[in-house]
Amino acid sequence: MTPYEMAEAVMFLASNQATSLTGMDLDVTGGYLAR
Repeated sequence: MTPYEMAEAVMFLASNQATSLTGMDLDVTGGYLAR
């Protein structure tokens, strides 16, 4: 995972697009959990 990818997740959570997310986990692991 690069710092850019982490920043994209942070920017999404700070945006208006994330206002409807409640009670969810956002895994930002760079695919580590998908193995």
